[in-house]
Amino acid sequence: MVSTTSPAATESTVRSEVRTGAYILIDSLKRHGVEHIFGYPGGAILPIYDALHPVVEQGEIEHILVRHEQGASHAADGYARATGKVGVCFGTSGPGATNLITGIATAHMDSIPMVVITGQVPRPAIGTDAFQETDIFGITLPVVKHSYVVRDPKDMARIIAEAFYIAGTGRPGPVLVDVPKDVGLELCDYIPVAPGDVDIPGYKPIIGGDLSKVGEALHLISESRKPLLYVGGGAITSGAHAEITELAERFQIPVTTTLMGIGAFDEHNPLSVGMLGMHGTAYANFAVSECDLLIAVGARFDDRVTGKLDEFASEAKVIHIDIDPAEVGKNRAPEVAIVGDVRHVLIEMLQGGKGLPMSTNPTEEWLNKINGWKQKHPMVAPVYEDSISPQSVIVELDRQAPHAYYTTDVGQHQMWAAQFLKNGPRRWISSAGLGTMGFGMPAAMGAKVALPDDEVICVSGDSSFQMCLQELATLVQYNIAVKTIILNNGWQGMVRQWQQNFYGKRYSESNMEVGMPDFELLAKAFGMKGMVVDRPEDLSAAIAEMIAHDGPVLLDVRVKRDENCYPMVVPGKSNAHMMGIGDDE
Repeated sequence: MVSTTSPAATESTVRSEVRTGAYILIDSLKRHGVEHIFGYPGGAILPIYDALHPVVEQGEIEHILVRHEQGASHAADGYARATGKVGVCFGTSGPGATNLITGIATAHMDSIPMVVITGQVPRPAIGTDAFQETDIFGITLPVVKHSYVVRDPKDMARIIAEAFYIAGTGRPGPVLVDVPKDVGLELCDYIPVAPGDVDIPGYKPIIGGDLSKVGEALHLISESRKPLLYVGGGAITSGAHAEITELAERFQIPVTTTLMGIGAFDEHNPLSVGMLGMHGTAYANFAVSECDLLIAVGARFDDRVTGKLDEFASEAKVIHIDIDPAEVGKNRAPEVAIVGDVRHVLIEMLQGGKGLPMSTNPTEEWLNKINGWKQKHPMVAPVYEDSISPQSVIVELDRQAPHAYYTTDVGQHQMWAAQFLKNGPRRWISSAGLGTMGFGMPAAMGAKVALPDDEVICVSGDSSFQMCLQELATLVQYNIAVKTIILNNGWQGMVRQWQQNFYGKRYSESNMEVGMPDFELLAKAFGMKGMVVDRPEDLSAAIAEMIAHDGPVLLDVRVKRDENCYPMVVPGKSNAHMMGIGDDE
């Protein structure tokens, strides 16, 4: 039994009331601290929306009416990434539920805590091919952490408590709760369940690491002369940035992050080598190719990181720290495996490492070599006289809004943002595992709803933006002051780059110029501020105007059309083989 409530609080909730299943659902969400819900109503979920109505009227929960259910799931995702809290979204049965799937899968791939509530046809109609019936429980099984169909309203309070606990503990992820319409309408005795007051057989998240394994890891660190910390999204989830910094500085270990790990280590720190992988820095990829010890912290050895797997860190011993035992050894067998919460394990390592002698710096020669790579292959934004380089847009954003929360869509602009922004913890929000176009603007909407006093900027591309552009209406309705900047090159940029480099310059169905809307006029049609800039000398002032505006803004930046994103690891090669940095190291 896991309980986070005091005995007095538990006793105060034991009284029974007769309530509908829908009432129990909404009341349970309130008890779990839910302040915002992103959703779209429909027939099967109407009992739940009816129960939600008085709660919204009283200001206890704010419901954000999106224009497409995919926007709801991405917004709940962005909300969760920015805050660490469980995001919540609603959708009705049939197409409403299936429209949520891309967002659910996005959250699942990146281990984001969400509770997804879907309406369902009444219990007697299930399996009859009733109007707007789909087996959303079955459809989503591969892309959820867990799922429920509520068959009895008496189970509602327990299921919601379990859903939040499962979504937010261990390795986080989305949990689906499917509610038949008649369950929402049916009356039953309601005994509330306090947050965390659940008993789930077989689900016991591991927190602390094996102390003997921690000792083995420290021994490898003390022997290493070319160590490298390889930090993934698990470090963000556990809030381990301070511990990673202390470990890196105590033992003078350089740090590289994955796309999901951006923000876990300050990239202004001299020990930072930035992001590694397909579009990582040259010096990060050289470092991982030559290190003798790779300390993987909350990372899963994703293919976009490793390149050719059998040549990834081929000279290194591996320490792998992860809360999910299924990830340890899945792609690379470690010499030392520590299963546990990243932050707790690092605290144990730091305590255990206090007695290690540190009279000299055994990594000095290694750090000097890495600094040589940094000087030879720096990340520099090109400057053109007659066109705007997309990299310079990101550099200017970072200069003017260094502490903003940034979301991105997927493609070249995403990689440029990852390369040139210097983000803090949870201030980098991007679809990494699934690579979902259309993610950026609704995710920014969720982040801004959660953090109304912080600057939230979405970096998008002209193709990605058109996937969920209808959410501009949501921004206007609720005056959600998201600033969206489009790096507009008239292409599916990353597709064009691959076609140029690997498909003989056959640009099959990747040009987006014909039919592209005038984004400035589009924004104005939705009732928000629209801007366009196409001259380098106007860029800085345009970004300043965008940031200063009190409300949502859409800024269309016409960038150099044929700019490619480099460095780029050659597909099928090791990380040391990169395009765009010259022929040698």
